[in-house]
Amino acid sequence: MKLSAFAKVAAIGGIAALTLTSCAANEGGAPAEGGDAPASSLTGTLVGGGASSQGSAQEAWTAGFQTAHADVTVNYDPAGSGAGRETFQQGASAFAGSDRAFKTDEISAGPFDSCATDAIVEFPAYISPIAIIFNLEGVDSLDLDAATVAKIFNGSITKWNDPAIAEQNPDATLPDQNITAVHRSDDSGTTGNFTEYLSAAAADDWTAGSIETWPTEFGGEGAQGTSGVVEAVTNGVGTIGYADASRAEGLGTVAIKVGEEYVDYSPEAAAAIVDASTVEEGRTEHDIAIELDRTSSADGVYPIVLVSYLIGCEEYQDAANAELVKEYFSYIISEEGQDLAAEAAGSAPISADLRSKIEPAIAAIK
Repeated sequence: MKLSAFAKVAAIGGIAALTLTSCAANEGGAPAEGGDAPASSLTGTLVGGGASSQGSAQEAWTAGFQTAHADVTVNYDPAGSGAGRETFQQGASAFAGSDRAFKTDEISAGPFDSCATDAIVEFPAYISPIAIIFNLEGVDSLDLDAATVAKIFNGSITKWNDPAIAEQNPDATLPDQNITAVHRSDDSGTTGNFTEYLSAAAADDWTAGSIETWPTEFGGEGAQGTSGVVEAVTNGVGTIGYADASRAEGLGTVAIKVGEEYVDYSPEAAAAIVDASTVEEGRTEHDIAIELDRTSSADGVYPIVLVSYLIGCEEYQDAANAELVKEYFSYIISEEGQDLAAEAAGSAPISADLRSKIEPAIAAIK
C-alpha cells in the first residue's frame, strides 16, 4: 500500500525523528493559578492526522499544549478520517483523529505498524452536532423530518417548494428552484455519522446504510473535506449540505424533528445523546466506542451528532511516542482542553462520567 504525501513526510520527518527526554509524562501541564509554570522536560515532534472536523479544536489543543511544553511540536493534518486511520495504520503517524471508531473487523485485520501489539486505544474526544446547512435566498431556517432529509440527499426531492418541505414550513417562502445537495467527496466520518442517522431514522428512504463513501447513484455535488462542503454551499445557489456545526455560521440551518418537536442543533443537545447512549459490546477494555441512539425521542436531544475519536496504540514500538501521546491525550480530555475546544469550535465538552471512563484507557498507554 502506498503512503500518501503526508504519510511520507510524517514517516521521514516526524515519527522517525521523534525524541523525548522526559522521565515522567505528568511533570508538564498548565501552571497553577497564581503560580509559575512548572518546567516541562517533554521534547519532540508529535505527528497526527485525520478528521477535518477536529481541525479548529486541534489548533486550540496544539497551541495550549505547546505553551505548557515549549520543546514539543504537534503537527496535525486534517486530511479526513479515512486518511488519518490509514496513515496511523501505516505507522506514519503516532495518533489519528477519526469521526468513527475502527470497526472490530478492521482492528482484527490490522496492521498497526506503530504499535507493539494489535491492541489500540480509542475514545471520544470531540463531540459536536452535524448541522444541515443550506443557502436559499430569504430563508434562514427550516424544519425537516428525517424522511424529508433522506429524500433530499437521495435525489427524490429536487425542488425547494416540494410539498414535503412546504408542509413543515408553512411560514417560509420557498421558491420553485432546484436543490443542489452537496456531499463529501472524500472518505468521511462525517458522512458516516450523517448516513447512520438517516439509516436509523428514515430506513425506508435511505437504503444505502451507514457509509463513509457517498453512493454515486444518489448524485449531488461532491466536495473535499469539511471546508469544501461549506464553500460549495456558501458559493452555490439553492444548495444544501452537512458539516460540523462549528462551520455553520452565516448559512441557513435545519431543525430536526425529534418526537413531536423540531430541535435545533446545539452543543448541549449533542452531549445529551452521547450520555444517553452506551459503549459498543465486543470491544477491548480500552476501546471506548459509543453506540449512539439515533432514534431517541427524548426532549432536547439532537440526533445528528458527530462523535470524533482519538486513536493511539496501547503499546508503542517507540517509547517516545507513548510518552507524548499519553500526555497530549490527557491534555485534550482535561477540563481545560475541552473548554478550549468548546471556545474554538463550539463543541460539547465531554461529561465527567465519560472522562472517568477515558482516563484509565490513556493511563494504559505505554
